[in-house]
Parts: sequence; structure tokens; C-alpha cells
Amino acid sequence: MIKTNTEQLICQSVIGEITSPQGGINPYRINPDGHSDVYPGVGGITYNLRIGDLAGEKFGDHVEPAVSISNFTQVQGQPGPNRALNQFSCVGNLAKVVSGDAKGETGRVTGKHGGIEHVLVDFSPEVLERLTIGDKIQIKACGCGLNLPDFPGIKVLNLDPALLAAMPLKKLKDGKLEVPVTHTVPAKIMGSGIGASHSHSGDYDIQMFDQGIVKEYGLTDLRLGDFVAILDADATYGRIYKTGGVVIGIVVHASCVLAGHGPGVMIAMTSKDGLLAPKISAKANLTTYFAKMK
Repeated sequence: MIKTNTEQLICQSVIGEITSPQGGINPYRINPDGHSDVYPGVGGITYNLRIGDLAGEKFGDHVEPAVSISNFTQVQGQPGPNRALNQFSCVGNLAKVVSGDAKGETGRVTGKHGGIEHVLVDFSPEVLERLTIGDKIQIKACGCGLNLPDFPGIKVLNLDPALLAAMPLKKLKDGKLEVPVTHTVPAKIMGSGIGASHSHSGDYDIQMFDQGIVKEYGLTDLRLGDFVAILDADATYGRIYKTGGVVIGIVVHASCVLAGHGPGVMIAMTSKDGLLAPKISAKANLTTYFAKMK
């Protein structure tokens, strides 16, 4: 058992409502080859894309799995409530529907999407059918400040303590922490979102346009909810390139056609000194770990 500081963590409510998809005056999106088309994108209730599904299979751009929520309340002209929703919600947190026909049903947070500043929540297909845009969802936010006392060189972010406990982590003889991942990703293909000043919300994208790199690292079968290791990167105090550093992230939204974009990865762990040891496992997906948390 890996020691944590779980008993010191605050558990606090944050709330959002199901957003609507949005369209632009010019609906076309242009890919790096110059092809343009109109694609479904962020927001709403997505019935046929959930964690465990392929991130690049569907016709869309930045599509978010299952349910996308935001808090539109302004306090003194600032979006403080939505910042709290995005910064304090953690993957694995319990989410409860508190209005509408599905009131009382529960799901779990699966990720955060930067730029649009959405929190993503998974529900069963039966619950998805009963949800409506505008329904309110309250999250029992717990995980901010989670750390591993025996691994001071590793920073944990955006994870519910119960999710961390469900992961088969292992301390190695060299002092590193072994973490199961489905893929490794070279930092050189990380795009939109790099350079953000913190990683307590949002994500950054895996660019999938270099087919040689995609083939070399086997990225065509990336799935939503996959844990991946980004090599030569750090996100301790912002997302940067760092030789020898390792970032563990979760694939939170589907692939994209826009230059610089791709499947989004939310930060889960980071070590600038490379104290995270990725171990390839096809089971390293939120679907596996959520089943253990029931």
C-alpha cells in the first residue's frame, strides 16, 4: 500500500450545469492539410462516446465523452465558481444529479478540458437518456492537496484518493514509483495547452499529425480514460519540456483536426526528476479503476 495524506484532505461541494454544444458563424474547421469540414465539438450530452472508447474513431473535433458541465455564475464580474469547479474537481469524484428527471443519479468525474473550462462526468447509458441540458450536477470534490509522503519528488494532481488507491502502484528498489500506463508519448508531439502556468485544471493535447511517430508509439488505439506517460516533460508548476522528466496523464477528450491539437491529456502525476516509472498495461484505463471503486 502506497502511503498518502488522504485524512488531511478537504471534501467540499462544487456544482455545474450541463452545457450546450456551440456553433460559430463560420462553422468550418481546417486541418493542417487544408481540408475543411463541419464537426461536432465540445459540450452537451454525448450519448455514444464514453471512457473506454477510442479517442480518434469518431467524426468530431475536441468531442467530450458523456456529460460536459460548467458553472456560469459570476461573482463580482469574475467566473470564480467555474474556476473552483475546474480546479477542485478531481477524476473519480462522485457526481450527483441534483435537478431534472435524473435527480439523485450518480456518476464520476473523468477529466477536465481547458480553454472551454469544462468538467467531464460519466454516467450509465440509462442515466444519459434521462439527462437534459441545463440539469445541475454537484460534485463531492476531494483530492486537492493529495500527496505521497514517501515520494517527495512526485506531485499528484486531480485525482480522487479512492482512484489512487484503486491503481496498482508499486515502489521499486531504485526508489521510483511504478505506474501502469497504456502508452508512452514523446513530449515533442505535445501541443495546445503547453506552457500553462498550472495543471490543477485543463489539459494539453497529443498532436497526431506525424504518422511516423504515431506508428512508432502505437497511438492509433488511444482510448478515452487511458493513463499515458509523457516522456521528457514536467507539469509541477506548469507544463514544460524537461529532459528526463515524466508526466502521467489521463486522456480526457477525443481527437481534433486543428493544427496543434489532438486527444487531450489531463495531468495526474508529475516528476521533474523522472521518479515515475511507466509500466505498459492494457488495463490502465478509468473503466478498470472505476469498477474497483464501486
